[in-house]
Amino acid sequence: MLVNLSSISFSDIESHTATPQRAADSGPRTRNQAWGPPLGSQLSVSPSRRRRRRRSGSPSRSTPCSSGLAHPAPTRASGTPGRATPTEASWRRSTRCSSWRRRTLSRSRRPPPRAAAWTAPSAPPRRAWWRSSCASGARERNSSAGTGGVVDASDGSRSRASSSVPHEVAALLDTEVWDDLDLICPAGVSVLHEIALRVVRAGCTEVLFRAFANAPCDVLDSFLSILRVECSQQTTEAVIKRWTTVTEIIGKAMVAMRRQLYAQNPGAFDGFRDEYLLAIAENRILILLDFANGFTSITSHEKLVYMLGMYEALTDAAPSLLLLLSGARKEAISERTQGILTKLAGAVRIMVSGAIAKIQGDSLFPHTPSAAGGVHPLTRDAMTCVELLARHRTTLDLILAGADERGSLAGVVSDLIAGLERNLQRRFAVACADAGGSRHLFLANNISFVLSRVADNDGVASLLGDAWAARRRSRVEQHVASYAASSWGPVVALLDTTACGRGKSAKVLAEFNAAFNRSRDSEMCREVPDPVLRAVLRNAVSEMVVPAYCAFLQKQPKLGKSARYTADDLVELLSELFEGESTDGIKI
Repeated sequence: MLVNLSSISFSDIESHTATPQRAADSGPRTRNQAWGPPLGSQLSVSPSRRRRRRRSGSPSRSTPCSSGLAHPAPTRASGTPGRATPTEASWRRSTRCSSWRRRTLSRSRRPPPRAAAWTAPSAPPRRAWWRSSCASGARERNSSAGTGGVVDASDGSRSRASSSVPHEVAALLDTEVWDDLDLICPAGVSVLHEIALRVVRAGCTEVLFRAFANAPCDVLDSFLSILRVECSQQTTEAVIKRWTTVTEIIGKAMVAMRRQLYAQNPGAFDGFRDEYLLAIAENRILILLDFANGFTSITSHEKLVYMLGMYEALTDAAPSLLLLLSGARKEAISERTQGILTKLAGAVRIMVSGAIAKIQGDSLFPHTPSAAGGVHPLTRDAMTCVELLARHRTTLDLILAGADERGSLAGVVSDLIAGLERNLQRRFAVACADAGGSRHLFLANNISFVLSRVADNDGVASLLGDAWAARRRSRVEQHVASYAASSWGPVVALLDTTACGRGKSAKVLAEFNAAFNRSRDSEMCREVPDPVLRAVLRNAVSEMVVPAYCAFLQKQPKLGKSARYTADDLVELLSELFEGESTDGIKI
């Protein structure tokens, strides 16, 4: 007599081959090795429940398999009555327990109250479990906008202890590891053959196909659970790293499961295995895509680098994920993936515009001490941003091509640095209208800093080109000359007795000495971090002051013995300029 299976769900079918999902073991096992706790999952079987299942005489007396198929418990070898094989003896020892454990197990066989029953953590619907955690994470990340530099260059160390991928899971990135894992069990395949045979005879194949849509697969779901753990508490970079790792592992696991299932002879289930594998692959890929889609709501320019990381991770993972599918499923996943990439690209363009506005915006310019001509904090932030973006040049060129007036990353970087220079000049002019040489020293410092960072980074240097660097070097030379003329020109002018109409050379020399000491004391405390620029500035000042001083002493030979400084003394004193520690209090 045929059995009507129209009302049998997939969970009912799996109950014949393995324990329900809430009591299933969630990790792959190594050959000839006992099952251990799952990797990255809480869906594990308690030891007492596993022992009860082994002692039970029901067909489910088996070690659970992550794919829903079962490994049978060891049986007595034929022809050796009364004596257990080594495998059986080992299995018996593992099931022994003390009398109090037996009593506990006996009581546990009675149906416990529902509130006291152990169940796995309830999983939200397939397309909803990530929304609450990622949405809160997105709100947290957006609320942190404006707290630091142009982009967030954090390495995720704030939560490194909890955000790193478990070592056991990371080891699965090695392709050779999967050859030592049993994901499909021959005993379970034979049971599936019987089930499939009954389904075919009952004419319920469509019902079985529909049941595949919600088919559990604990080995894949355990890896997906890595994304669920404290998602809202992780840094954006840590979450993206987890997503990338899980995506790669899911792809490798699916390939291994397919290879192992095709190596078996499932009998009647042979006509269903392709549909089964496609269904479980599609469900897990949709979860990964929905997780990536959660990043499209982030618009803070501080998260630009991480958004690029998510875009690149999805772009790299998409081909391997699509290889797991075929037909209409492959087309649907491909369209959804492209839609998410389009939204991520739009968010990246918004972030790029925000980063440029941050640099160029007058109201967003930080009012901090200028360190008496040193490098402004915004200049450092801008160059950090440029260097981080240069690592993603290919991706940004693809995103910006045809969709942005700049057209490429080179245009973005050029506009960003030009906006920085205009902003520095404007802000210094407002804060220090009568600063004289301080303005030229400040601009020379910042332009030289930009040039140095560009020269040290081949990616940025190739973006801007040699012509751009030559123009900036020319500007630095102009600012150096202007600084020397503005700050030391008045000091040297005191030595020109004919122009000033002063008669007594001794008085002229005394005035020069006083002016020189004042300028030296002031300029010695100004900061020039770049040693090359510092040497150029000292040389420019020396070439202006020392020759004029020597010429004055030659014209006044009587002052030679009474002069306070010799030419060598001036050179030595000027070599102490620009050591820093200024306290002039100028703010820009």
